[in-house]
Amino acid sequence: MYEWFISFRYLRARHKQRFISLISLISVAGITVGVMALIVVLAVYSGFTDGLRDQILGINSHIIVQQPGGSIRNYEDLRKQIITVDGVIGATPYLYTQTLMSGAAGGSGVILRGIDPDSAEGVISLGQQMIQGSIHDLRQEPAGRVPHVILGKNLAEELQVTVNDKVRLISSSGPLTPMGIIPKVKTCLVSGIFESGMFEYDSTLAYMTLADVQAFLESGDMVHGIEVAVNRNELNQANLVARRIIDEIGPTFIAKDWMAMNRNLFAAFKLEKIGMFISLTLIILVAALNIISALIMVVMEKEKDIAILKSMGATSRSIMKIFFFQGLVIAFTGTILGVAGGLGLCELLSRYKFIELPSNVYPMSTLPIKVIPLDVTIVAIAAIIITLAATIYPSWKASQVHPGEVLS
Repeated sequence: MYEWFISFRYLRARHKQRFISLISLISVAGITVGVMALIVVLAVYSGFTDGLRDQILGINSHIIVQQPGGSIRNYEDLRKQIITVDGVIGATPYLYTQTLMSGAAGGSGVILRGIDPDSAEGVISLGQQMIQGSIHDLRQEPAGRVPHVILGKNLAEELQVTVNDKVRLISSSGPLTPMGIIPKVKTCLVSGIFESGMFEYDSTLAYMTLADVQAFLESGDMVHGIEVAVNRNELNQANLVARRIIDEIGPTFIAKDWMAMNRNLFAAFKLEKIGMFISLTLIILVAALNIISALIMVVMEKEKDIAILKSMGATSRSIMKIFFFQGLVIAFTGTILGVAGGLGLCELLSRYKFIELPSNVYPMSTLPIKVIPLDVTIVAIAAIIITLAATIYPSWKASQVHPGEVLS
């Protein structure tokens, strides 16, 4: 088509039109930078959200089953019943309490969680997070032994203890005497240290066996709930699995999935991602305004050419196509360069991890990157649509040139 031929001729600037060509290059650069920025920022947001989800689910389970207003006594039978539900791959009982732990360097408030090491390994990721010792070191030993405990890395550093050191658990719910309530103290042996990557967990969590926590609390053979793990491919449909669990065990229990328990957090991330997309799209919009000005100057420069083409039989539609094709070339060039640059930068950040994050502020040590093909597609389409929309008015203006007025 001759429209394409003329469009490319106009894009190749001659001496008088180098300024117009410079504006076109600036427009291409603006689109490229905007697309690159959008792809990288969205990849960081996606990576951060997925990383935070994995960190949370590494310590917590996908679903928690509880009984409102009380504890669960027949928890082993309930666990076996939950295991039979479609989509469930693991279930383990848990017990937790808040207490005080003291070591060589003083004391710190902790959340003490009682677990069954055998069944917990298939539900939470504590076994993979151990940096010293093993989750199975918590197993019961002969009567009279010192209970074993697993501490978070930051908690162990704060107490200045390591494996085989002793710590003391202090509970305010001790026996009542004429002198008042005497705190209950239990000496424990540190058998392992874990690191989840989240400062809040690593500085406050401690694990013991169910039996040891029950003995410490003098609560009897009971638990606070059942933690449940689902298939990886059903992770985003955990709420549906939770409904199936309730249908199986009855309405006297409640089942909370990880999405419901962290709804506000992930809703905030989603809102921030949308806001950042809208903000960075303004970069592409500025580049589109440059395209409008560049094409309008080309139209003013080429009025005589347009008039001659029309006098030779070119239609207004053909004239409009000539300048629309110019904008099309700019749009695709900038978008392709931006997508290539954005994906390349994401690959570099993901592979070499240049940017490190403080672990006491963020739940991961390096900048997380996850490229989602749908995000890249939306960014590319949005850039092309905005840019092409900017070419409509200059193209229409060119089609309205009257040969008689220009050549007279």
